[in-house]
Order: sequence, then structure tokens, then C-alpha cells
Amino acid sequence: MHQDVTIATIHGKSPRIHESAFIAPGCRIIGDVEIGPEASIWYNCVLRGDVNRIVIGARTNIQDGTVIHCDSPDPRYPKGFPTLIGDDVLVGHMAMMHGCIVHDRGFVGLSATVMNGCVIESDGMLAAGALLTPGKRIAERQLWGGRPAAFMRDLNDAALEGMRHGVTHYVLNAQAHKQALLGPAEG
Repeated sequence: MHQDVTIATIHGKSPRIHESAFIAPGCRIIGDVEIGPEASIWYNCVLRGDVNRIVIGARTNIQDGTVIHCDSPDPRYPKGFPTLIGDDVLVGHMAMMHGCIVHDRGFVGLSATVMNGCVIESDGMLAAGALLTPGKRIAERQLWGGRPAAFMRDLNDAALEGMRHGVTHYVLNAQAHKQALLGPAEG
């Protein structure tokens, strides 16, 4: 792990990061956070699992400057709102995700906001800059956009293929960045 990364235990909960994951410099990963195989957490992201849990699935990428938090239990919501992000998910730069669920192969665009109780189903997409207000659900293969976000259209196979390509690109790019940050080989 790079020296400019904060990995901190709080309330007896420590981050669990798969050895194949890429954690870029500037990241802050605190508390009950689980990061899966070949996931990538890019420069200057904050994942704060201090009041509930955060899960990042395999091959998922959380792009630069994204903030992920969760919400604590209360009398109305006894389980609170963890943030659970599945496998092969693309999360664009500067996204804000709070107490939400994104299923496998979901997509959250650049600077989008996903609030408590929201669900993005598999192959669902939230457009760049969109605001998904509390409790909304994006169904499979739907694109939502706007502030507040609303259904725009169904996604075609080409759009889904583009997302799959993005996942592969980020896995490979993360490996290249990990190697570059190790510095020149000693010899």
C-alpha cells in the first residue's frame, strides 16, 4: 500500500482489502469497508464505513475523488443504510454515494449523486451529473438522468457492451498504475 493512503480502524471495525485490489495514493478508507479482488479505488477517494458497512465488489472501479458513506441505524430504519456495490460496477469521477445499493454491472456517471435507500439494478445506469433522490430504483437496462433523476430510456446491447469494455479497461489500467507507483525496478 502506498504511504499516502489512510487505512483506519474505528469502532473495532477495520477495512478488509483484497491483495489484488488497487488503492491509489490519497485514498482514505475507514472502518467497516470490504474491497474485492481486482477492484480499483482511484486517487483521492474517501470510503468511510464508520456508522455502517461499505462493500466494493470484484473488478469494480471507484474513480478519482468519489466519496462513499453509509447511514447508521435509527428507529425508522433499524438496519440503517449500508452502501453495497456489486461486481463489475463503474463509478465515475467525483460521484457521491450514500447508503445505496448498486447491483453487479451497474453504472454511476461522473459527478452523480446516489442517496439513501436507492437501488441501481444490474445493467442500470445513472447518467453523469444526475441526482437519484432517496428510495428511487433504477431497473435493469434503464438509463436515468437529470436533477432529480428520472427515467430516460432503455439501454441497448451496445451500451451494455461499452460498460463491459470499461470494466476491463479499468482492471488493466489499475494494474499499470500499481506497477508505476512501485517505481523503477531495482537491478
